Amino acid sequence: MSTTLALPSRAVPSRADALLFRTKTTVLRGLRGLRETLDGTRAAHHGAGGVLAEAPVVATVRSPLWTGLAGEKDRALTAGKVQNLRVALRGIDGVEVPAGAVFSFWRQVGRATRRRGFVAGRELREGCLVSSVGGGLCQLSNALYEAALQAGFEIVERHAHSRVVPGSRAQAGRDATVFWNYVDLRFRSPRPFRIEARMTADALELVLRSGVPGVLDRLGEPAAPDGRGDAHDCTSCGQTSCRLNNPDTALTRHLPTAWLLDAATPEFAALFAERATRRDALVLPTRLFGGPRYGWARGRCGAEASADLAALRRSLALRRAPQGAALQARILEADDRLAASHARRLSHLHTHLVVSQNLLPHLWRLGALQGRSFEVLMERLPLDVLQAQLDEALARHPESLTLGDFRAPDAVVAAERAALDAAARLITAHRGIAALFPGRTQLLDWAAAAPLASRRGGRAILLPASALGRKGVHALRAAITGLDIEVLVQGGAVEHAGFWGNRPVRRLMPGEAPAELAAVVLPAIVEHQPRALLRALAAGIPVIATAACGLGERDGLTVVPADDPAALRAAIAAVL
Repeated sequence: MSTTLALPSRAVPSRADALLFRTKTTVLRGLRGLRETLDGTRAAHHGAGGVLAEAPVVATVRSPLWTGLAGEKDRALTAGKVQNLRVALRGIDGVEVPAGAVFSFWRQVGRATRRRGFVAGRELREGCLVSSVGGGLCQLSNALYEAALQAGFEIVERHAHSRVVPGSRAQAGRDATVFWNYVDLRFRSPRPFRIEARMTADALELVLRSGVPGVLDRLGEPAAPDGRGDAHDCTSCGQTSCRLNNPDTALTRHLPTAWLLDAATPEFAALFAERATRRDALVLPTRLFGGPRYGWARGRCGAEASADLAALRRSLALRRAPQGAALQARILEADDRLAASHARRLSHLHTHLVVSQNLLPHLWRLGALQGRSFEVLMERLPLDVLQAQLDEALARHPESLTLGDFRAPDAVVAAERAALDAAARLITAHRGIAALFPGRTQLLDWAAAAPLASRRGGRAILLPASALGRKGVHALRAAITGLDIEVLVQGGAVEHAGFWGNRPVRRLMPGEAPAELAAVVLPAIVEHQPRALLRALAAGIPVIATAACGLGERDGLTVVPADDPAALRAAIAAVL
């Protein structure tokens, strides 16, 4: 964001200059508002839509976010710019403008204030690059101007910067400065158009969609370079007599990381304890209740915040929820609220994040991940993969009451996939999840588990889960038919009454521990936390499981295909 009011190239701004500048801007803002009211030229605010989501692309622009950082203050101001773009994109991304209507930068973005989430970034003012709330928005106006030129749109209003920032579009005369509210960027097209704008970890990307590109109007031609002088940067210009002089300090090697976390599994808790530093920030649900569930190590990060109210609300909502689809829907809603609470506690200086997977799609939809690099702690299959596997299982067992009882909303599924594709790294102990992302996964070891109290022996096998379709109970029911064994079921839920028929199956009472077990069997279609299997292996009890359990190759483990009663029966017979 900048103005066109400039001092001579080597002048040092004084307090009087600053007062004069504020006076001029106040007058010019008032005159702009008055003029638009009197002549009816106030532009409309355009909302987001989906009508043109598949329209042809008529322009694409990509510009880097982080370029040649000189020091810590430079990095902080650049992080501020990225935050300002993050906020501004809420009024730009997905906007659809009718044919002939004027697009106005400021009508879409609104005034840049701290109250709305804008922070200090670098702004070109009076020939100098200074720190200012909302600074850096010109990267977005430049990109919009460039895209409008590519698409052949009519440029209704455009202003050049007062100075040239080396390496910027101003050197080619393709820049467009903006300053609330009297220096605006406006354009229109005879055809309706759509703007798509987002940030990756290192670039601003902008796309225009419309019909066939028009012919460049003469007003749409870019201005030629005009010999404007270079801008002076207050962190590096060397004008020590200037009151705005703010020399930079050297860059540090470690970038601060924000850990946006939920439940602490043993593997992820160990990773956090190893990697977190005093420059990092931890945002977790709560320290007030939940015990080991939220047992992230204390004192590792220099800053810590919790979302106690959101965590309490989730706890109460899930405690009252029935099982099945209703429970899963409430979990999703609670994760959405928790993610929003975590996002509000983020600093714009946290340019790298480590995120719990259940928060990921909601943070993506909020735009909190834009312009940041991030890693994901993967506890489960991606939603699209998980639901596809359940759909395939339901096609094989259409009588199941549980395989199709819940599917996440399409928008949440799509958001998680987009976020996973953008993630710098995925971290998991689950071998099945890691296999989905070759070359992008940090594979952790499963944490050591306390052995089961049972010993090996007898002819009883344990199903360490509820008797639900996703745990492979259809295959297990077929596999045990006619075998001289007893099946012990640990969980209370079941596919439906009478599911096991007259087979020798018994549900364990709470706290009951069988003295002997021939094997622990989990022929799961979906299993994300195979803790019981790890405990059985630690006790020397054979385990029969599918690759979906994510253990990999281990002594004492027999891996069978999912939904294959014959292979499962053979494996059970072998351990007996």
